[in-house]
Parts: sequence; C-alpha cells; structure tokens
Amino acid sequence: MAYKKVDERDVEALKAICGEDSVFFGEEINEDFGRDELSEIKSMPEVLVEPLSTQIVSEVMKYAYEKNIPVTPRGQGTGLVGSSVAIYGGIMINMSKMNKILELDEENLTLTVEPGVLLMEISKFVEEQDLFYPPDPGEKSATIAGNINTNAGGMRAVKYGVTRDYVRGLEVVLPNGEVMEIGGKVVKNSSGYSFKDLIVGSEGTLAIVTKAILKLLPLPKKTLSLLIPFENLETAIETVPKVIKSKAIPTAIEFMVRDTIIAAEEFLGKQFPDSSSDAYLLLTFDGNSKEEVEKAYETVAHICLEEGALDVYISETQERQEAIWSARGAFLEAIKSSTTEMDECDVVVPRNKVAEFIKYTDELQHQFNIRIRSFGHAGDGNLHVYILRDALSEEDWKKTLQDVMDCMYNRAKELRGQVSGEHGIGFAKKGFLKDSLGDQHLILMKGIKSTFDPKNILNPGKIC
Repeated sequence: MAYKKVDERDVEALKAICGEDSVFFGEEINEDFGRDELSEIKSMPEVLVEPLSTQIVSEVMKYAYEKNIPVTPRGQGTGLVGSSVAIYGGIMINMSKMNKILELDEENLTLTVEPGVLLMEISKFVEEQDLFYPPDPGEKSATIAGNINTNAGGMRAVKYGVTRDYVRGLEVVLPNGEVMEIGGKVVKNSSGYSFKDLIVGSEGTLAIVTKAILKLLPLPKKTLSLLIPFENLETAIETVPKVIKSKAIPTAIEFMVRDTIIAAEEFLGKQFPDSSSDAYLLLTFDGNSKEEVEKAYETVAHICLEEGALDVYISETQERQEAIWSARGAFLEAIKSSTTEMDECDVVVPRNKVAEFIKYTDELQHQFNIRIRSFGHAGDGNLHVYILRDALSEEDWKKTLQDVMDCMYNRAKELRGQVSGEHGIGFAKKGFLKDSLGDQHLILMKGIKSTFDPKNILNPGKIC
C-alpha cells in the first residue's frame, strides 16, 4: 500500500486542527511511542497528535483520509502484540489526554467515559459509589479504549465475562472522519447488526473509540480467596470442571506453578504464603453476605479435597489476600525481569485441556533447551506462556522463538483452541491467526475492514 509521507505542510495543517502544543514531529516524538509493552516490533510514527475532543479526532481523520496518510490510534501502549505500533509511520493519535469521566447514571447503572480513562481510575471511582465494574485485566494502567479494542478479559471473566459484556454504547470516529454513535444505555437491542460488538476487539482497525458507555453492577459486599495446593498441575486442572459444574461459581480461578511463584518472590522480595507444593489453584468468591460466600467456598473446598488437594487455605484477612494476589499480579513483571528478552503466547484452549497444554510447553523447554514460564486463567482456559531468551544470540533466539511458537500454536489448534484469549493479534500474531482460522474466515474479515476503511488508512497491517 502506497501512503503519503508526512511533510511540513501536513504538520502545519495538523497544528491548525489540534493546536501547536498537541503536535510532535520527527525527533520531538518520544521513542516510547515506537513500541508497546512487550513486543520487539518497533516503528516510529512520523507525527504524533494528542487530541482533546471527538471533534479534533474527526478533523484529523478527515485530513488523513483526504491525503491518504495512515493513522495509528494509541492509549498507554501496554499492549503485547504491536497493535499500537505505527508500522507504516504516518500519524499516531495518542488518545490518553481524553481522560474524563463524563457521567455516572445510577438509575441505569452506567458510566460514560472518554477513551483515555485508566482501568484503575474506573474501578476506584465506581467502588466509591458502592458500584462495580467487573472486567479485571492484569494491567490496571491500561486505558479503557485499549481494553475495548482488545476485548480484555482478566481474572474475573469466569464469573462475570469480558469487556464486551460491559460495553453498552460507543461513540466512534470512522476512518473518513464521520462520527457515529453505536448502542446506548438500553439493556436489550435487536436493531440490525451489532456494530458495537464488532468494534470491541477490533484493535483500532475499524474505528477510533472516543466515548464509551459502560455497564455497572452493585458492588459485592463480601470477598474471600482460597489458595489450594495440589501435588501437580494436572490434578489441579482436572478439578476445575468439577468446580464449575458445582454451580458455586468462583469469581476467579487461577493456576500457578512453583517456578513462576519463585520468580515473583524474588521480584517482590517477599515470600509467598505457602511453599508446600509445585502447583496451586487460587480461587476468589464474592457475594452480598458472609453466608453466601461461605456456602460457595465450602462446597469448592470439599470438591478440591476429594480430588486430591493437599490442603485449603482460606484468606479472610486483607493482609493475607494481599500477600497472595500481589504475587499473582507480579508474575508478568517478575518473569520479564528475569531474562534479557521474551515473547508471549496467550492461547485459549478448552478448560479440560489446560494441563495438557502446559505439560506440552514443559516438554518444549527440554526439546529446544530454552526456559518457558506460564500462568493463567484456569477458569476460562486462557494461558499466558512466556518464552525467555536469556543468553541466546540474536540469530539463535529468532530461530528458536519461531520454532517454539509454531509448536505451541499448532498444539493449541489440535486441542481446538484459539490464538489469543485477550491480548489480541496486532502485528506479531497475524501469521498464526491465518494458520488457525483458514482462508474463508480471513476473507470475511478483510471484507469487513474494507467496508469500514476502503483506503486502509486506520491502523493498517494489523490482525489480517
């Protein structure tokens, strides 16, 4: 695709739209805008703009559409697959400055926000009002639009679902600059195709989110966690379907293994509450009364002990819950700090195949003589597997990484899984998506993309 290169005339036009202080050109752009959190994909935009309103975003897109300049939307850059990297240069729109909470509607239980509001800010704000926004991705400093664009899930997905389930309405700017409102505060809607659900998870390739109406719930009054050691991961994972079938419905069901726990201990400088086992399930329960929560966890504790759990530790105090969940929250940074470079695979497989897949990744460590670390959401089968470079040369790293990734994605396909559970495809995983879905699926995706964006200027080079 031949795009126009940004020149001084374009920069002046963008300054007229956005204001002098909101446009950065060439070397004025911080190098952080050339990559995301993990991906080694690097490419700098030619110009960076920081709009403060939907109208400005619209005007920028109208200009880019007319001049055939590619545009990459960006939030905090916490992605892991290169979705917010400007592969073709052009204009990068940093949406982080549009960060206002616009309305709390307690009658309709909705919160209306701009795209740059951080997940942690949303959670804090609504909880102060005795309300609850359930999606809980691990990266709390991500923007809400970033969560929407990747359909982020997180640990509470097993009970509450993912971001898509909590987006009631969107205001978006299309590639040609038109502003469109989709959905709204209504609870039910069968009025034609659901463009809202199409845009959620589209990684900024179809439209730019400029406002979101989010569904809220009443805040649960009581929460409690169980830490359950098992002799091995296979026994732990085999217990999960029985827990789900019991109808006790934990808020979260996480799995963790000793190697990853040790990395977190070293990173945080404090001990994990238990060291008796190589494999654990970590479950959380919430409800509106102590009796409701106790009934649920007692049922699950009984099931786990019957299935071979070594013990059941109840974390009723804030201090003990913090000790456990701080370790879980530090897994990614702990693994990252233990090596020179890494890449990630966030496949999702059926729940009863989690142990089989993790066992396979352990075998790959020995086959390729490389370290692999993992953790994930046992309740929904979403695995986070990290391949570590350590002391490998650049050439050996690239070859080994490709070989290991090929093996893992092929295995996920054999287990009837999918390429990504919540981190998206971006640029890094495009090849694996094609192998997983097949030609017909991609033809349809490309057709949708071309209908929204006939000039292919919005976040080109991503997904398909």
